[in-house]
Amino acid sequence: MTEKQARDDCCHHSDGPSTDTAGKYDHVPAGYIGTVYTCPMHAQVREIKNVPCPICGMGLEPESGTAEEDTSELDDMTRRFWVSLIFTVPLFVYAMGEMVPAAAFENLVPDQWGQWLQLLLATPVVAWAGWPFFERGWNSLKSRNLNMFTLISVGVSVAFLYSLAGVLVPGWFPADFRTHNGQVAVYFEAAAVIITLVLLGQVLELKARSQTSGAIRALLELAPATAQRIDADGNEQQVHIDELEPGDKLRVRPGEKVPVDGQVEEGQSSVNESMLTGEPIPAIKTVGDSVIGGTVNGTGSFVMQVSKTGENTMLAQIVKMVADAQRSRAPIQKLVDVVAAWFVPTVVVVAILTLIIWSWFGPSPALAYAIVNAVAVLIVACPCALGLATPMSIMVGTGKGAQHGILIKNAEVLETFEKVDTVVLDKTGTLTAGKPTLVAVLPAEGFSEGELLSAAAAVEYSSEHPLAEAIVAGAKNRSAEIASTRDFLSITGQGVQAKIDDKLIAIGNRKLMASLRVDDSGMSESAELQRGDGQTVMFVAIGGKLAGLLGVADPVKESSKQAVRRLQDRGLTVVMLTGDSEATARAVAGQVGIHEVRADVSPQDKHSIVSELQASGSMVAMVGDGINDAPALAQADVGIAMGTGTDVAMESAGITLVSGDLMGVARAFDLSRATMKNIRQNLFFAF
Repeated sequence: MTEKQARDDCCHHSDGPSTDTAGKYDHVPAGYIGTVYTCPMHAQVREIKNVPCPICGMGLEPESGTAEEDTSELDDMTRRFWVSLIFTVPLFVYAMGEMVPAAAFENLVPDQWGQWLQLLLATPVVAWAGWPFFERGWNSLKSRNLNMFTLISVGVSVAFLYSLAGVLVPGWFPADFRTHNGQVAVYFEAAAVIITLVLLGQVLELKARSQTSGAIRALLELAPATAQRIDADGNEQQVHIDELEPGDKLRVRPGEKVPVDGQVEEGQSSVNESMLTGEPIPAIKTVGDSVIGGTVNGTGSFVMQVSKTGENTMLAQIVKMVADAQRSRAPIQKLVDVVAAWFVPTVVVVAILTLIIWSWFGPSPALAYAIVNAVAVLIVACPCALGLATPMSIMVGTGKGAQHGILIKNAEVLETFEKVDTVVLDKTGTLTAGKPTLVAVLPAEGFSEGELLSAAAAVEYSSEHPLAEAIVAGAKNRSAEIASTRDFLSITGQGVQAKIDDKLIAIGNRKLMASLRVDDSGMSESAELQRGDGQTVMFVAIGGKLAGLLGVADPVKESSKQAVRRLQDRGLTVVMLTGDSEATARAVAGQVGIHEVRADVSPQDKHSIVSELQASGSMVAMVGDGINDAPALAQADVGIAMGTGTDVAMESAGITLVSGDLMGVARAFDLSRATMKNIRQNLFFAF
C-alpha cells in the first residue's frame, strides 16, 4: 500500500468515518445550510467556524468551493508576525551583542537593567504574538494529539518562564548558574525568535493555501452572472443564471460567454472551449451541437436551449472535482511532526527522571539542583535548530527554482516530488506549442507550391475558422500573394469555396471534393501519411482540378523530446493524455519517445486515470496547462502547470513552469531530490 493510499484509507473509509470519530470531531448540526469547514489532513473534522484543527492544529478550509475568500487567519498571523518582528530584532541584537566583533553593543545598557529590557521586549512577543500557538499546544495536550505546536509551546514556555524566574527571583538558583555579576543566564531571545520564525512559516503556508483555493474561485468566475433569455413571444430579457431552468431559450451574442450547458437551436458560430478542453482550435457549433457553460463564443450569434443548470453543469462538476481532490489529498506528514510526536513525550519523561534522580542523589540543595537540571533538559530540547533545519533548505530550494523559472507553491511539493515515479503529460500546450500552424504544402502535378498556397489563402482569408487563420498566417510567412475573391461560401461539415477571376477555388475534405466531382485519389495516400504525422489535412481544388493538399498541425515543442528522455533516464514512467484521436496521439507520442498513451480522454477521464495510477501504487506528477487539466492536477500527488497555460491550471498545481518549457519538470525533480537530501543532513546535525 502506498503512502497516498494509506492516507486516503485513514481519512476516507468506504463505509464513512466511525461513529465515535464522527461524534468526536464532527460538530455540524443536522440540517445546517451554511459553510462547513474541514481539515485538509483529517476529513473527519467538520466545524461551522474556521477554527484550528483539534488534531493537527492546522487552519480549516471550506468543504466546497466558495467565491469569497476568508483571509481572517492570514491577516491575523501577518499582524502578529510584524509586531513580533519589531520587538524581536532589537532583543536579538542586544542578547547576541557580545558575539559581535569589537564588542559593538557592549555597555549599550547597564548590566542591572539589561535583563529587564529583554523581559520587556520578549513579553509582548510570547504573551500576545505567540498566543495562538499556546492555545493549539494546550489543545494538543488535552486531545493527546501531540504535534509541532506542542513542541513550540513547551519549548517557548520553559525558556520564557525559566528566564522570568531568573530575573525575578535569582536567589532560587545555585551560584554555579550565575554570571560574574550575579545574574542568571536568560533565554528571552530564544523564545522570541522561535515565535517570530514560526509565525513567518504560518504566514507563508496560509498564503500558499489561499492561492490553492484561488483555483476554485477562478473556476466559479468563468460562468457569466447573467443571460439573455427569450420568452414565448420572442422578447429578450436579461436574467440571472440562477433563474434559468432546463428548456429555456437563450441568445448568445458574439464575444459573450455561454451561460450554462445546452444545445444550439438556431445559428452557427465557433466557440473557444480551450478554457475547459485545453485544445487551441475553437469548435464550430451548428444546430444540434452541445455548448458548455463558461466557454467563449466567437464572432457568430446563436440561440441555445438550456439542458443543465446549477450544480449539474460541466463547469460545476469540474469545480466539485477540484475541491474534492484538494480536500482529499492530505499533505505528507512532515518529518519534524513525526519526530515531535515521539520527541515531546520523550523529553518530558527525561526531564521528570532528571528531577527525581537529582532530588534523591544530588548534592545540597538537592531540590534546587533538581529543578534547574530538569528545566535545563527542556531548554536544550527547545526546537531552535530543529525548527530552522527545514525552512532554511526550503527557502534556498524555492529560490533556486525561481531563478530557473520553476515556481514552487509550498514545501510539501518539494517533499512529495522526490517520491514520484510516474509523470503524466497533457499533449496540447504541454508537449506541443498549443497553436495550430501550417506545416505541409503539397502541390499536385501541374501546380506550383506558390500557386496552391496563394489560392488557398485568398479563399480562407474570408473565413473565421481557426484552421483558416493558420493557412493565411502560413501563406504570409511564405510571402505568398493573397488575391481578392468573390462569392465566398462556407459549407457546413465540408469546407469553403470562392471565386478568383471566375475560377472556382475549393478547400475542404473529401466530401467537398466529391460534391464538386474532383478526383482526389492521386493524393489519398499522401493525405493518410500526413494524418499519421498528427496533421489535419485539407484538399485544395482549382478550376475543378485537384491542386494539392495542406496540412495544419500543433507542432511539438523543440525541448519536449529531450525533456521526456531526461525524465525516463531518471527512472520515471512517462504517460501522455490527450483529447485527440488515437492516430494523432500516437503520432505525437512517437515523435517525443513516449510509449504509454491514453487518447480520446475527457476532463473527467484525466482525473480518473490519475486516480487509477495512484490506486495501482504509483506516486503521480501531472503536467498540464488547460482548465480541463485542473481536476487531474489537484488529484495528482504533484501538479505541474505550464506558465503559458490558464490561470486555473496554475492555481490547481503545486509547481508552475514560467516559460512553459517541459525541461523544467526534470529540473524540478532534481531540485526536489537535492533539497530533501539537504533537509535530512540539516536534521541530522540539528539532533
